[in-house]
Amino acid sequence: MLDHDADVDATSPTWMSFADLMTGLLGAFILLLVGVMAAQLDMASQLEDEVQKRQVEEQKRLSLEQALAIPLASGRITLNNGRIGISGKLLFELNSDKLEPEGRQLLKSLVVPLRSYLQSRDEILMVSGFTDDKAIGQRNRQFEDNWELSAQRALTVTRTLIEEGMPSSALFAAAFGQEQPLVANTNDKARAQNRRVEMAPVPKAAKAAQAVSASQ
Repeated sequence: MLDHDADVDATSPTWMSFADLMTGLLGAFILLLVGVMAAQLDMASQLEDEVQKRQVEEQKRLSLEQALAIPLASGRITLNNGRIGISGKLLFELNSDKLEPEGRQLLKSLVVPLRSYLQSRDEILMVSGFTDDKAIGQRNRQFEDNWELSAQRALTVTRTLIEEGMPSSALFAAAFGQEQPLVANTNDKARAQNRRVEMAPVPKAAKAAQAVSASQ
């Protein structure tokens, strides 16, 4: 009888260790499963957010296309990723910030649809000037460099839009000089493409700050 009890006592730690091992493995499996499910839920949430973001951007693009349907159809402006592009030659003579009559008429035709679009979305318009890569010092002593030329052109367009009825609080000017060319400045045709003014609806500062705060 004593021998039997001794055998039971000898095997008990083995079974207890096995049970502890299985319990540990089960716990690890449950933790792994929970982690996988949490990761899948997070990925699903991120995917849903991305889909919604793209839907919003697509709706914005379509709304802007509808607002600018007439000038887009005439080929006088382009629309790429929400940026309205106007060739420099439609607005200014080479190395000049004096607006051409045709350019003023074009800008005038954009005021009403842009004003309506901006008001409906609570956004403002960034007016950006761009130049080619040729140094301006030898071509026009009026401007110090391409930064100044692009800035003055952006200001000219901004002021003209205001004169034609755009609220001054609805837009601002920016200068990019020869930076961010559309194409490489390899020849005169390419440089002509890079001499341009772009207008892009952007969130108002307060709205953008709220969006940043919400994401933190």
